[in-house]
Amino acid sequence: MSTLIEGREGQWELVIGLETHAQVTSEAKLFSGASASFGAKPNSHVSFLDAGMPGMLPVINQRCVEAAVMTGIALNAEINLVSIFDRKNYFYPDLPLGYQISQFSDPIVGEGWLDIELDEGSTKRVGITRLHLEQDAGKSLHDQDPFRTFIDLNRAGVGLMEIVTEPDIHSADEAAAYVTKLREILRYLGVCDGNMEEGSLRCDINISVRKPGGALGTRTEIKNVNSIRFMREAIAFEARRQVEIIEDGGDIDQETRLFDPDRGETRSMRSKEDSHDYRYFPDPDLPPLVLDTNYIAEIKSRMPELPDAKRSRFVNELGLTEYDANVIAADKSSAAYFEKAAEKAEPKLVANWVMGEVFGRLNKDGLSIVEANVAPEELAALVVMIQDGKISGRQAKEAFEKMWSEGMGALAVIQELGLEQISDDGAIKEMVASVISANPDKVAEFKAGKTQLLGFFVGQVMKASKGKANPKAVNAILQEILGQ
Repeated sequence: MSTLIEGREGQWELVIGLETHAQVTSEAKLFSGASASFGAKPNSHVSFLDAGMPGMLPVINQRCVEAAVMTGIALNAEINLVSIFDRKNYFYPDLPLGYQISQFSDPIVGEGWLDIELDEGSTKRVGITRLHLEQDAGKSLHDQDPFRTFIDLNRAGVGLMEIVTEPDIHSADEAAAYVTKLREILRYLGVCDGNMEEGSLRCDINISVRKPGGALGTRTEIKNVNSIRFMREAIAFEARRQVEIIEDGGDIDQETRLFDPDRGETRSMRSKEDSHDYRYFPDPDLPPLVLDTNYIAEIKSRMPELPDAKRSRFVNELGLTEYDANVIAADKSSAAYFEKAAEKAEPKLVANWVMGEVFGRLNKDGLSIVEANVAPEELAALVVMIQDGKISGRQAKEAFEKMWSEGMGALAVIQELGLEQISDDGAIKEMVASVISANPDKVAEFKAGKTQLLGFFVGQVMKASKGKANPKAVNAILQEILGQ
């Protein structure tokens, strides 16, 4: 859904292309054996190659290649059987080599597409220009000392997948939906943890404005945005800034900008380079990367079921609503928890409990689904007791709280609390007969037409059973006897 911006001189259309950098989940870096783990002591995960020492030769990490191929398949993209690594030349303190090993004209993954779902229920297709592999730079720390910048090379050489879209995005909502969907897919594949706060997923936003249907305007790039909320804010500010400059008679500079979340504004960082400014040329230390169709097919055979396919199955085979399927399938671990429980209990009822009690306690305790204190098998056992009429929904919630807090199984909790319902018709009929015998005046009023007294009789039976009688059975038996 295109969002038009109202200016003094009419409406303006927003045009956005995204470059998303996804850090590959791998033990080692893209071209060296150094650890790629996050959070280590500065400069403790640095090989001679990462530090730019002469004579060191890069060796490709197969895990990163497989991650790129899987992601390309998930993005409905062409996997190129031959790709080339280039040297992208620029100079910055946290890039010891003086160049970045990347891909440009011959990437590992070519054109593809990703369908995103928008709030009004429509679907939009965003074109993928390419996906290429490249090594990350180090990190410059400007806030450690008032006079000096420190360099941490732990991140230098870590494998990245850069996923580039066509300029098909026309609003902040669409940009957010795209990144959300892409992150979901990457997590399902296990190729990136999607943690934007740690920088393992970050976006460069290319943004311009134009009159609706007009030629593309001059774009600016907002660099390294690491949250979806900040992305929305950055797009809103930059779009308004560009419209105001143009309507005041100015020109948009092609530049790289940073987003300041404290002020909610973008500010200039440096002039924006064109591709020729980087003087790309094939890396002489790396031969072309050659894949074959059998290798790609083998990788595809190991891919998990993707989110859209899982949602469709949840709706068509398990009877969930589209809303339930969207919520549960949004996270791979949550979907796995649900499916494990739904193997032994009614899926729709399980979904209600997962989205209600389970998610509620996880949020309250600050836990992830893999840390849930109630195993999916035990949740299923509890749900089955509800299905079989052995406990009521209220009793199940009471039992669930004890299961969660004490780590007990469903059956043990039900027995300890004495919650199992009385569903035997014979036992319930005896209690009903006793209540009717003790209240002949109320029976006469009911038979005279005061049918709302049925609630009184149900209450008396439940009281006599200490809350254990099955309410549905009590209602049915009372109506049968009182109607005679």
